[in-house]
Amino acid sequence: MFLDRFYSIQDGRVYISAPQASQFAKEVAGDFNPIHDPDARRFCVPGDLLFAVVVSRFGLSRHMTFQFRALLGDGVPLEFRENGDESIQVCDQNDKVYLEVTRSGDITRDEKVIEEFTRCYVAASGKNFPHTLIPLMESKGVMFNPDRPMVMYESMSLTLDNLDASSPELELHKAELEDSGKRGNVTLEYRLNSNGQAVGEVSKRLVLGGLRPYCPDAMAGVIEEFYRLKARGSRYGVDAVEP
Repeated sequence: MFLDRFYSIQDGRVYISAPQASQFAKEVAGDFNPIHDPDARRFCVPGDLLFAVVVSRFGLSRHMTFQFRALLGDGVPLEFRENGDESIQVCDQNDKVYLEVTRSGDITRDEKVIEEFTRCYVAASGKNFPHTLIPLMESKGVMFNPDRPMVMYESMSLTLDNLDASSPELELHKAELEDSGKRGNVTLEYRLNSNGQAVGEVSKRLVLGGLRPYCPDAMAGVIEEFYRLKARGSRYGVDAVEP
């Protein structure tokens, strides 16, 4: 599988190093959030990588929900616990849960189908900032703290009409931001298309921290830093997914 270089297995446990996680974020997702840099003080593994590892190991079901419970740091030994046919937990040795997955319906373990869907989803997810979140925050007159941007995964769910769709693409058709004081709850809804036909739906929820009134100049600085990091990644041989 294409994911093999982004994690390792030792003594039956999965390990994701900071360099592996950072490479996945930049190369596969086009995500240049500084929190995924190996030397970041608050480094965390991208939620999309945990999602990708789960479906590569356990297959892609017609109905799946992913609940992200905690941020994952560098090199934590992970256990993937399959509880019957309906749920999976990603935990550490102290039983701390990082991700809970529920699933139902038919399952495919076709590597090509899983890779195409994973790449499709992760590439769309990598466009959240700035392409989706900036106009959404601007329309609501709020933004996250530009000095400590906090955008966290909360959950993701998918419903697939069939499990053999070729060349899938995600189309964003609805984006909402609910302002709850210092916290912003973002809901993004996508249609999954294949050869011009709708073949499923994907929904994800994000949390924005430290909300404050929108300031164009401050946000322009955040965007400039994003593209600076993206350009730096390209100079070091990272092939970012283009918007």
